[in-house]
Amino acid sequence: MTSLLIDHIGSLVTNDPGLGEGPLGVIEDAAVVVQDGVVVWAGPRGGTPEGAARDRFDAGGRAVIPGFVDSHAHLVFAGDRAREFEARMSGRPYTAGGIRTTVAATRAATDEGLRRNVRRLVAEALRSGTTTVECKSGYGLTIQDEERGLRLAAEHTPEVTYLGAHVVPPEYAGNPDAYVDLVRGPMLDACAPHARWIDVFCERGAFDGDQTRAILEAGARRGLVPRVHAGQLGPGPGVAVAVELGAASADHVTHLTDADVDALASGSTVATLLPGAEFSTRSPYPDARRLLDAGVTVALAADCNPGSSYTTNIPFCVALAVRDMNMTPAEAVWAATKGGARALRRTDVGHLAPGARADLVLLDAPSYIHLAYRPGVPLVARVWKDGSPQP
Repeated sequence: MTSLLIDHIGSLVTNDPGLGEGPLGVIEDAAVVVQDGVVVWAGPRGGTPEGAARDRFDAGGRAVIPGFVDSHAHLVFAGDRAREFEARMSGRPYTAGGIRTTVAATRAATDEGLRRNVRRLVAEALRSGTTTVECKSGYGLTIQDEERGLRLAAEHTPEVTYLGAHVVPPEYAGNPDAYVDLVRGPMLDACAPHARWIDVFCERGAFDGDQTRAILEAGARRGLVPRVHAGQLGPGPGVAVAVELGAASADHVTHLTDADVDALASGSTVATLLPGAEFSTRSPYPDARRLLDAGVTVALAADCNPGSSYTTNIPFCVALAVRDMNMTPAEAVWAATKGGARALRRTDVGHLAPGARADLVLLDAPSYIHLAYRPGVPLVARVWKDGSPQP
């Protein structure tokens, strides 16, 4: 049995109000005991069980938080779209059509080339504190390439999402209904064994409400749980369809009607906000305060992709959420940890109560508030995943 005492923690975020102060369950002058990759005790240092662990790590009065849970990422791709980004920064608006550029590069890439890129991005995310990541397909858009993308994603995470309905590929531009039939038929048959989730980009330039519903219902019949890209470029039916079908999350939700907010508040669908996309496209940020005040569960994720949010850095997203989306630092950290876990329907990550997976982040700061207070500063000093220190 391996065991570790992380001692002399200045401020510990447990995300369990039963263990500490406020919604984050903050414990000052704290300690955590880990055994075999699981948290077995967390509390004030003075109450640490005697002889609780074989090894000891001195946190030196610094803060410890749960590992970030990134519930929305597109990591299986080739190439980049730096020129497109440069053009947007010069005034060209963002549209869904740029995805096709990445589709062409991804189709042409080798398995090993794609594998190296996923490995690089997962490692990059881990260095900034992300210990759980979801990964979508969606840059292949053929049966073979979508199945390949899911297989490669599954090498790094169990949270794999089938996103054959990202956009309609060029070869189906004149017959989008035929592509919908492919996505919910033969492509789904090939991809379902490799995925846990199914997603649709319900947006102008991509898929409408009826197409989204048909694809998600087909996926549900194969045991895949729905997620929806909704309301990124403008108001639309995505949120309504997500709530109707019991989707785990509606993501982006930048443009919402009052009815959308009411629907999210009445159900279990998590609103996943992706401020990296707004930053990279110079689009309006979603109003998180509107959602939070309505009682909606909110998650924060990085949306790493080469077109509209080429970042894996959740601390950056936390800072954006506090600065531009009307969230408090506590709300943003909760959304990036336990909120992400809710979006993935996980109870073992996103918190540090006994029984949780021992995914912890040591900050080179006395408090989680510094994640927003010191934007752009690399505050992640150490990461443990399943109780093991990471490179």
